This record gives sequence, C-alpha cells and structure tokens, in this order.
Amino acid sequence: MPKLERDGEVYVLHLTPDDENRFHPDWLAEVESALDEVEAAEGPKALVTAGSGKFWSNGLDLDWMGAHGDEAAAYLDRVHALLSRTLVSPVVTVAALNGHTFAAGAMFALAHDLRVMRADRGYFCLPEVDLGLPFQRGMSDLIRARLSPATAHEAMTTGRRYGGQDARTAGIVEAAAPAEEVLAAAIALARPLAAKSTPARGQIKQTLYSETVASLAIPTR
Repeated sequence: MPKLERDGEVYVLHLTPDDENRFHPDWLAEVESALDEVEAAEGPKALVTAGSGKFWSNGLDLDWMGAHGDEAAAYLDRVHALLSRTLVSPVVTVAALNGHTFAAGAMFALAHDLRVMRADRGYFCLPEVDLGLPFQRGMSDLIRARLSPATAHEAMTTGRRYGGQDARTAGIVEAAAPAEEVLAAAIALARPLAAKSTPARGQIKQTLYSETVASLAIPTR
C-alpha cells in the first residue's frame, strides 16, 4: 500500500507496486490520508508522488468495479474527487513517473503540477479508445485543461503510447530522466517551489480550473 516519507520540506508518497497501483478503495484511502497529512503540515512543503518497478499507475481497478457493480458510481465519484483535489491542491505536486502511466493513472499524473518521466522505458497512455470506453465528462475536461488541444486530441482519440522523450516533446511531462534519476529529478523540481504552497495558491488554482472542478463534481450515474 502507499506510504508517505519526508525529505526536508518535500514529502514523498510512494505508490507501492501492488496491483499495478490500480485505484482499489483501500489504496485510495491511503492516498487520501497521505494528502490530508501533507496539506495539514505547517511551513513550506511539496509532494512528490513516486512509483516503483514497472508501473506508476494503471488507473481504475476494473476487477473491483466488476465485482461491486452497485458501488461503481460512488467509486468513480471518489476517483473524480481525488483528481479534483490533486488538481487544485495548494501544495506543489510533482509526479515521478517511473513506468507505465495508463488511463485514470495518466489523469492522476496530469492532475499534478509537474511531471518527470523515465526516459528509456514505460509509457504514458490514455487507452480508452482501444478499450471502447468513453471518457467521463470531468476526466475529459481535466485532460483538456492540462494538455495542448493537439496533444489532447491525439492522446484521447488514438490511444498513442508516449515514451519519455515523446511525452516531453508533446508537453505531457516537464522532463525525462534515466530510471535511477527520476525520483531525484522530481524532488529537485519540487524543493525550490515548496514555499509557494500557500492557501492563496490553492485559491488561484480553484479559479484557474473552476470549470474542470465543476464537471468532476457532477455525480456519476
């Protein structure tokens, strides 16, 4: 399960490789608890969300959803809330993408302020078109808010798999680094911005992304 560590003013949320870091309800609870702790901390702070192994996150736990169909709508609402919370968090957030970042996992990465991706292996991908799954309105708005129109169109309608360098060229990530340097590079991006994690920053982001926040808050039916 995810665990939170601290490196000075930078908190590192390690997404352990259980179930490809899919959004199981128990996994969500641990991530939500970690966000509570970081947001409540006083003084300069930043958050780096780091994976390990082959995956950063493969997104929704489709097996759990299939076994709990009567809870699927509430589950999706909870995922939307996590995306919205991350998107407008006053805390500076950086995703350290060590490996595959797919579907809702890719959306979670986009909700972070900045991203560093492994250069040599792993993909960023929105595979919904290949899975025959339409995007929820809030998820679509999140993607369009965080990517250029051309990149959003390509990523959403073709399911392209972007490697690290391609993702950097497309503006999906801010940097690509060797596998052993991804976490350090993410921390290096986060640390000098830690003093900017203030309530005013959260208010700025609430206004900046007000339409996306509103659509993510629409209950799933």
